[in-house]
Amino acid sequence: MNSYEKGGGAKPVLIFPGGMPRSLEFLERSLREGQAVIGASSLAHDTAREKYPAWLRLPFVTEPGFDAALKQAVSDYDVGAIFSPNPVVWDYLSRVLKVLMPGVGLLNDAPVERELSGYRAARAQALDMLAKPLPLASNVATRPSVAAPELAALFRHAEVIPGMCDHEKFCVLCEIARRCPGGDLVEIGSWWGKSAFILARLARCYGIGKLLCVDPWSNAHLVQNDQQGLVDRVSEQLDAEEALAVFEINLLPYNADHVNYLRLPSTEGALHYGARREVVTTAFGQTRYAGHIAILHIDGNHRYAAAKADLLAWGSFVVAGGWIVVDDYVWPYGDGPQRAGDEFLFENKERIDVAFVMGSALFIQLCAAL
Repeated sequence: MNSYEKGGGAKPVLIFPGGMPRSLEFLERSLREGQAVIGASSLAHDTAREKYPAWLRLPFVTEPGFDAALKQAVSDYDVGAIFSPNPVVWDYLSRVLKVLMPGVGLLNDAPVERELSGYRAARAQALDMLAKPLPLASNVATRPSVAAPELAALFRHAEVIPGMCDHEKFCVLCEIARRCPGGDLVEIGSWWGKSAFILARLARCYGIGKLLCVDPWSNAHLVQNDQQGLVDRVSEQLDAEEALAVFEINLLPYNADHVNYLRLPSTEGALHYGARREVVTTAFGQTRYAGHIAILHIDGNHRYAAAKADLLAWGSFVVAGGWIVVDDYVWPYGDGPQRAGDEFLFENKERIDVAFVMGSALFIQLCAAL
């Protein structure tokens, strides 16, 4: 990464065309980091103009006067480098800059490579998973895996949702979804919706059931009392109302009347779930649940008392052959999920067929006959 990409370069960066989404992203980062920038466009009127501290108009790259106009602009503004997310403009500049202005280069890699890199990585992950399936023991018959495009779509779309779900845990979730009975999927602690999206798509791919997310979306409930206060410090900077809005944005496009949420603390959510089968929200409408759980994903407050309460409140709803996932069983900021998970394993050993840790999560499968 050169000095311009880091921000604070000695010379201004020309962003052309200045109105493209990637251009505006780069503009925001540059201004934040103190990098001088100049926007440029070939349009007679470009609404992005007002966002830039300096602006100029260049001919279209196809016009005969483009090279001379660009060279003059670089000289007038003492431009040190150019950022261009337009693939045609980028390709043209990559060929002519070395002749026109040998000292001025392109900051970014080829735009097509940038845009497709995430999709290529997702396809590679999908093919790798299909080629090397996880050797997972289970007491439930294994469903055939979905096709590579479906897996790749799952990997790609999950990647753009903020949150923390390590690759190992992601892969195991894909595998346990193939090895579980029918029923509801319940997630305790959803926040921005990354793992909720994964569970919702897996539920559809394998016909398991409907997803219920239980989260108070409350800053007060984020307090973990982690040993050094590092997690709580970051939590104080988050906005619970915004997190719920982001969750809805992330999940709504994938909802096929099989996703909803309860904005309640976990134990209150369990009481609601046990007493009623229907959940109604403005965003997702009305969803009717089966009332028994195939996959329970616990990722709520990580204090020991809270994690233990989650397991006590929800564990009895999990059906024979169903799975319980305790996230952050391996957690560098405290041992709450691990202590609660270990106690559950000890107290319910007669009900458990399979238990293992992969990534940072503990996976438990209940006996097929309880």
